[in-house]
Amino acid sequence: MNLPPLHTPRWLRNGNIETLYAKTLQQPPPAYRRELLPDSTGQTLTAYDFIDSPNPDAPLVVLFHGLEGSSRSHYAVALMQAVQAKGWHGVVAHFRSCGGVPNTAPVFYHSGDSPEIGFMLATLAERYPRIYAAGVSLGGNALAKYLGEQGRSAIPQAAAVVSAPVDLTAAGARFDHGLTRLLYTRYFLDSLLPKARATGFHADLLNRCKTLGDFDDAFTAPLHGFADRHDYYRRASSKPLLPHITVPTLLLNAVNDPFLPSIALPNTAQVSPQVTLLQPTCGGHCAFVSGRGRGSLDWMPQTVLSYFEQNA
Repeated sequence: MNLPPLHTPRWLRNGNIETLYAKTLQQPPPAYRRELLPDSTGQTLTAYDFIDSPNPDAPLVVLFHGLEGSSRSHYAVALMQAVQAKGWHGVVAHFRSCGGVPNTAPVFYHSGDSPEIGFMLATLAERYPRIYAAGVSLGGNALAKYLGEQGRSAIPQAAAVVSAPVDLTAAGARFDHGLTRLLYTRYFLDSLLPKARATGFHADLLNRCKTLGDFDDAFTAPLHGFADRHDYYRRASSKPLLPHITVPTLLLNAVNDPFLPSIALPNTAQVSPQVTLLQPTCGGHCAFVSGRGRGSLDWMPQTVLSYFEQNA
């Protein structure tokens, strides 16, 4: 497999600093064409932001975003700009409540919602005969779980799973302590809590949430049929399903990702032969800044699209 090397600037080799710095390299989003389409429950609409190729026969790259992400997230913009430059179709498929579209369904979205991934891919497969799928962070774990569950029935011709917390128990423990809790918890809770309160589900418990683990115990787990957050993390993690993936899949994780301890990263014995592990020393979480000077976000899109081309 011939993939471009990652050249992280020497001054940017701390996982937290790189994760936060990557957002300063944000480019303006492309001119998306938005469609609002039903989710799998049929009780709410979700946003699909498309990039249309002038070539109707070009493949489609679908991106599943991370926790509280959207088509305007820095990694989504970088990937969709690269898709557009290549002349392919692209779409960012938003989970319920994301992308500025209110959720009216009785459920939310979560790291293990592989049925929703399957529904979105089936919706897109009605229009596009050739689909490549990329998932980042939460969306990456859900995509990997879908690929492992579906095996040869999976829709994408190839896939890329980027910065995914494939071991949610390990990621959950990381988020409950230290710098990861200090730097990121409030950012996510400030976005999640108003949406969760709007459902009216466990409003009293939500008011007491101090960590993402608290949120998962109070909201995510009980709303979606899990006993508690520990049951949710165990059953929603994609790592046990990685040996069952039959679609060519790039699994990209930085060793210094602050969201997942390196000891939890899978090795070659824990994945199928169809999974290519790429674990650069640096990259942070959804960052992968490369190049000279201030650097750029080009490496991840170039790597993902090169992988897709080599597995066409």
